[in-house]
Amino acid sequence: MDNCNIIIKPLVTEQSMHFANACNAFAFQVNKRANKIQIRNAIEGLYGVKVVDVRTMNYKGKSRRRGRNIGTTATWKKAVVVLHEDHRIDLF
Repeated sequence: MDNCNIIIKPLVTEQSMHFANACNAFAFQVNKRANKIQIRNAIEGLYGVKVVDVRTMNYKGKSRRRGRNIGTTATWKKAVVVLHEDHRIDLF
């Protein structure tokens, strides 16, 4: 996998922006098969920053109804990346 296939999109929420300002930690939606080493290398390659820590979480899809059909939303993986104190990522 190359760096563009590992990082799907940054997650911009109130909580992620709070952690970006307070702890220098940024959240990304990543490929489900990517491990922490691949995520670290992808962030360092795409944004040119020094990564200190990577935490990952797997989110299970929720069941949803549309009329009489029952389906599920997609499962996905979230990565919280803590950067070195001298580095920042400008998402806006």
